Amino acid sequence: MINVGLIAHDGKKPEMVSFVVANKAFLMKTKIYATGTTGGHIAKEGFDVECLLSGPKGGDAQIAALLATGHIDVVIFFRDPLDKHPHEPDVQMLMRLCDVHNIPLATNPKTAYYILKGIEAEIIREAKIRK
Repeated sequence: MINVGLIAHDGKKPEMVSFVVANKAFLMKTKIYATGTTGGHIAKEGFDVECLLSGPKGGDAQIAALLATGHIDVVIFFRDPLDKHPHEPDVQMLMRLCDVHNIPLATNPKTAYYILKGIEAEIIREAKIRK
């Protein structure tokens, strides 16, 4: 099973919910971890979500810890690059750890879409090899 970390800054939460709903067929087969408020919005759409703390209260750091210990396979983090965030050091740490641990990181819907399609293609390819 693929473990996905989902985070969205306040101004990007509607965009995240739209993305998750549009990719429901794939994401329903994954384990979703999300920061608090983002996870709450996603859960309202019928997804099983493990909600962590909100980003400013340490949720970004919790996702980072999960990926550093091998419990997250991909991070989708819709950031608002035009706004200031008091927990920016946590955001930078999360992004750095994605690079350190070779974890795919999408910061916008188009990149997230292509990452999910790539994972889906790899799953299909591996299934064909096993046959």
